[in-house]
Amino acid sequence: MKILLSIKPKHVQKIISGKKKYELRKAIFKDRSIPDIYIYSSSPVKKIIGKFKVGKILEDHPENLWKQLNQYSGLNKKDFFKYFSGKNKGFAIEITDFELFKESIDPKKLNSNFIAPQSFQYIDDSFLQFQLEVNLDLNNANFGEHVQVRV
Repeated sequence: MKILLSIKPKHVQKIISGKKKYELRKAIFKDRSIPDIYIYSSSPVKKIIGKFKVGKILEDHPENLWKQLNQYSGLNKKDFFKYFSGKNKGFAIEITDFELFKESIDPKKLNSNFIAPQSFQYIDDSFLQFQLEVNLDLNNANFGEHVQVRV
């Protein structure tokens, strides 16, 4: 089982550049033992662009999260607190071993019933493997090749 996390393209760029080392969430998945998260870059990109290993998962009041992570959140103070407005608890997922895929995956081409997650969704390992194999066939490319970016 894996997680597909929907992230806005402007934040994806900060992950790629290494400026964003924690993904912030108001709510989080229940199974925190899942080691890998796949990144779905939301509209207008609408593709699975890479993955990362889950490091620490912090759960705390937004004030405390800001004190710990402000330089790693990818947000300025105003946007950080706007995002967590009205919340007494927030989550921060540490991004480790980020891998940017050489060929991103267009899930609509692989599964016409694909619905982008609002926040996240669980993905069955066999389903994901099927998508990767189909992507290989569609693009006639070596999907196993990727660029690894350490953050």
